Amino acid sequence: MDANLLNGLSLAYIGDAIYEVYIREYILSLGYSNVNRLHKKACEFTSGVSQSKFIRYFLDNNILTEEEQSIYKRGRNSHNHSVRKNIDIQSYMEATGFEAVIGYLYINKNPERIKELINICIEINKEVANG
Repeated sequence: MDANLLNGLSLAYIGDAIYEVYIREYILSLGYSNVNRLHKKACEFTSGVSQSKFIRYFLDNNILTEEEQSIYKRGRNSHNHSVRKNIDIQSYMEATGFEAVIGYLYINKNPERIKELINICIEINKEVANG
């Protein structure tokens, strides 16, 4: 499969699933076992608002490569006109771009880079939790 031939929403579709697996694995490694607590903790990372915050951090701190920035824009600018509850359209579009980057890296078999970006998300989340 050639990631360059997929549109932004297709990349985000697979990226969402891959990101969710990495985050669930991380949360389980923390020792959580209560399903409700697992879900709540996962939402800290997987909500559109959180993903939007993470991608803004990446962009503001020049963490993404030029290629990743291009993929982010492809995902962000995809024509998905569905209305989401509890998130503004800009944050939703940014989250879609975030997921597209993860999807692109996955399809291009770059798990090291996925882990690197997710570790940054984990650190950002820890900073927010610790005030």
